[in-house]
Amino acid sequence: MPIEPPESPWEIPSPKSAGDEDLVGGGADLEPGTVLAAYRAGIFPMPVEGVAHMLWWSPAMRGVLPPDGLRVSRSLRQSCKRFEIRVDTACHEVIKACADPARPGGWINDDIIAAYTRLHELGWVHSVEAWNAEGELAGGLYGVAIGGLFAGESMFYRQRDASKVALVGLVDIVRAANPDGRLIDVQWQTKHLQSLGVIDVPRKRYLQLLDSALQLPLPEPFA
Repeated sequence: MPIEPPESPWEIPSPKSAGDEDLVGGGADLEPGTVLAAYRAGIFPMPVEGVAHMLWWSPAMRGVLPPDGLRVSRSLRQSCKRFEIRVDTACHEVIKACADPARPGGWINDDIIAAYTRLHELGWVHSVEAWNAEGELAGGLYGVAIGGLFAGESMFYRQRDASKVALVGLVDIVRAANPDGRLIDVQWQTKHLQSLGVIDVPRKRYLQLLDSALQLPLPEPFA
């Protein structure tokens, strides 16, 4: 079971205060209690290059993957047969791979790596990994699991389709836990994620979904 950290000394702002903006505020710290309180309120941290303090976000339109909405093409279904799905066997390696500075649009800095590694040690952050037949980590994703919420942070691949296979693995985990009321949050919708079934929901609706999801138990692999 995850270990509940000390409460945050910071006041977590209401996402509703952001209006039509995605940015909620800046500052605070990345202690486990602060980060978990933010996720429970519908907020997440993401640094921006050139800004010294941490920024906190709650998109006006939130990217969400319905557990029954993942689009799996025939080629992706074939790719699934080439990889083995594992959970939390290489979480730190997954986070580091997602943080590769050579990746375009990279935002995961040393502070984020340290914060999410600490949350993994406490049982709140989990990785879903795709391993090839040679026993090599080919791709994966990581995110924060709180009750019925899985807040996906980032994904990577070293072999074609490996990150998508990891996503299929995540959805299988969520569906096996009874998908009703569960929430897979991907922050912002992109064209790539839209092709996989991610939809946009307004913040008000997201917060309603979040409130329901937080009441549910963790899927067994994350418990």
